Amino acid sequence: MSRLTFELRLIVRSRLSIAALLLLLLLSTLAVWSGMQEVERQRQTIARLAPLHEQDVAALAARYPASKDAGNPAYYTFYNTWDAPSDAAFLALGLRDVAPYVLRIRALGLQAQLYEGETFNPEIALPGRFDFAFVLIYLAPLIAIALLHDLVSGERQAGRLRLLLAMPDAARLWRRRVALRYALLFACLAVPACAGAVLSGTGVVALVIVLAVVLILIAAYLAFWTGLSMVVSARGWRSVTNATTLMGTWAVLTLVLPALANVALVRAIPVHQGVDLMLAQRQTVHGAWEVPRDETMRKFVASHPEWRDKAHVPPGFHWKWYFAFHQVGDESVAGQVRDYREGLLARQAWTGRLGWLLPGVGAQAVLHRLADTDLPAQLAYQDEIAAFHRRIRAFYYPYLFNERPFGTEDFGKRPAFAPRAADPLVPWGDVFAVFVLAGVVLGAGLVGLRRLRVEGAD
Repeated sequence: MSRLTFELRLIVRSRLSIAALLLLLLLSTLAVWSGMQEVERQRQTIARLAPLHEQDVAALAARYPASKDAGNPAYYTFYNTWDAPSDAAFLALGLRDVAPYVLRIRALGLQAQLYEGETFNPEIALPGRFDFAFVLIYLAPLIAIALLHDLVSGERQAGRLRLLLAMPDAARLWRRRVALRYALLFACLAVPACAGAVLSGTGVVALVIVLAVVLILIAAYLAFWTGLSMVVSARGWRSVTNATTLMGTWAVLTLVLPALANVALVRAIPVHQGVDLMLAQRQTVHGAWEVPRDETMRKFVASHPEWRDKAHVPPGFHWKWYFAFHQVGDESVAGQVRDYREGLLARQAWTGRLGWLLPGVGAQAVLHRLADTDLPAQLAYQDEIAAFHRRIRAFYYPYLFNERPFGTEDFGKRPAFAPRAADPLVPWGDVFAVFVLAGVVLGAGLVGLRRLRVEGAD
């Protein structure tokens, strides 16, 4: 214990080491606080919109107290949908930073409404949010490098290396120094993350799962960079050379290779933007005004045979024809929608495989899945919207095709959106990949320090 206390005093006396640790603790605390603030802001936005939506519906009901049909109420009534953030969303905001988490839809064509949220400014979205995932993936390795790059070279430059290697417990000395720095780095990241998980109001079971995965991930990711630092330190280079090599490796593993892999995935699996689906659907809808109405109704009843006997459209404008060609517009891009989603999921699958080689990619995938802020979460929200949109159309079709009047009391019968429950889903395969990669590199680092002891003895 006295030896460990002595090593801790050496770290405290080093201004660079103590400043680096305090900076990491400050950054991780600010990241957790920032993430929790953003999650709370999103929840308040969702709660604030609910009464405003009811006011809009009440005003619309007062405007159309006794309509001859449901055309006007169906056209003007909006329905709120929302994707509430999970309790662990503060760890990694993911796609919630750019994808809509609140969307108002109508009984009109769905695809044109789903992807209107993609018209954001890419320059604003590029930097991303400052969250815990950013600190862990990009900043924590830099602090680890600052603490470990001169572990051996610093002693050599001070003229103490031969003396230390001649000691009978030299191997234990290196392991003790590495373990102490590793523990301090782990504490600077784990304490704020655990505090945030507790303060987020997560249930007991979910809290245990989230904390276990986060702590394992932090330990594994830091172990990778600790092992890599030991591998470089054991080469016998100068401190500047060690730092330059490790910084270059950090840039390649966290910036260059992920960017190149993303470019390769984009070219290997081309996927059109959601805006393209919106434009294709709108072109079909706008072109329907020039298509014979009987042809439009034939396409509609092909997927809705229950309204075959009611598909006749009288001369002039009729609401059931109008909503029918919106339905046909959605069906016309169904194949493109399927290809779009399959392409996105294929890219996601290959990104997960990339995590077996790049620990930063794997760790980020784990945090986004755990926080329910990744691509599958966004697609699940879109699936909820699509299912709710079918309920909205099924609600209005009997009024439109049977030409039933729609009054104030019918507004109270409209369907209500029920969001999905966000449960923590742990991608154990990705966690295992990061763990294995970290174990291999950490083992190589320990072997490097052991060889250093043997070479010193020789």
